[in-house]
Amino acid sequence: MKKSTRIRLRSGLYFAWFLVISVAMHIVALPTLLMPRKAIVWMAQSWSAALIWGLKVFVGLRFEIRGAMPENGVLVASKHMSMWDTLALYMLLNDPIVVIKRELKSIPFYGWFAAKADMIFVDRKGHAGALRKMTAHAAKAMAQGRSLIIFPEGTRKKPDDPPDYKSGIAGLYTRLGCPCVPVALNSGLFWTGRGGYIKKPGKIVLEFLPPIPAGLPRPEFMQTLEGRIEEATRRLVGEGRAILASRDEPAKTE
Repeated sequence: MKKSTRIRLRSGLYFAWFLVISVAMHIVALPTLLMPRKAIVWMAQSWSAALIWGLKVFVGLRFEIRGAMPENGVLVASKHMSMWDTLALYMLLNDPIVVIKRELKSIPFYGWFAAKADMIFVDRKGHAGALRKMTAHAAKAMAQGRSLIIFPEGTRKKPDDPPDYKSGIAGLYTRLGCPCVPVALNSGLFWTGRGGYIKKPGKIVLEFLPPIPAGLPRPEFMQTLEGRIEEATRRLVGEGRAILASRDEPAKTE
């Protein structure tokens, strides 16, 4: 069987697992809408763990975490290449709050559960008003020891796309007055294809980088954040590509 066919077959098996576990857990989780918020957080983290486990079993896609895990109550700014990033960060961190686009709130089940889990739905066209509302929501959650996850480019990027960091992250950093932990990763090499359907075997690496202390001027913060994330991302993408290239080499014969 050709390698490309095998990858598509295993991706199809994972897609079936994704559908089955998602439908099952969304139905099972319905009663949590009437329970304390912690119940839906536990269900969401279990769902994330089940989907990541399925990648290992059906696709042969593992992951490695590098760097020190962030302390509670910090701003976590991550590179974003695939759905895997959201699953992994939500699974790894302690009851984080995530900034997601407002349109997702209208999706049945997902939107209900995200609202119950107290996620931040942001109107990307809301400008200053949206930032003030988001900051107030985030400050309340972080006062409870929850970390805030945000993707500073606002959308998923392919591994070779030029960086496009939005100013909203600087506004949050300044207003919240807290350290920021940058995150680099290379998931876009393995979670690929139209709609992210294709999953390639290998190892995704997610790296927590040294925290940026609170109180830097906005221009210095933005330069430091982008510099750290992009430099580390290039390194991780290079590692991932080397692994993929080695698997594409023909077997040696005597």
